[in-house]
Amino acid sequence: MTMQFDHVAHQVPDIAHAVEWWREMIPATKVLYQDDSWAMIEAGGAKIAFVLPEQHPDHMAWRVSNAELEALAERHAMAIHSHRDGSRSFYLEAPGQQPIELIAYPEAE
Repeated sequence: MTMQFDHVAHQVPDIAHAVEWWREMIPATKVLYQDDSWAMIEAGGAKIAFVLPEQHPDHMAWRVSNAELEALAERHAMAIHSHRDGSRSFYLEAPGQQPIELIAYPEAE
């Protein structure tokens, strides 16, 4: 199995404000996606997702292939959820009650 770190997600009350703050702090910040409820940036070689508290927990995400995602979901008896960007994922709880997202993208075969 191959797992690769994908992103960390941070709950914020205002997506646009969070993106602008990071763009000011690290001018080379690249906005990968942004709307009113979710954003993904790349800053300093790391991807950071900004999420609304009522939609997603703070979490770390690990990228796997679609086949691995299916196998892991079956192993842990979890339902896979599809997202607006075509990715699919589910959450597990790591020790210390840390949510971990296992995520696969359409091109990750």
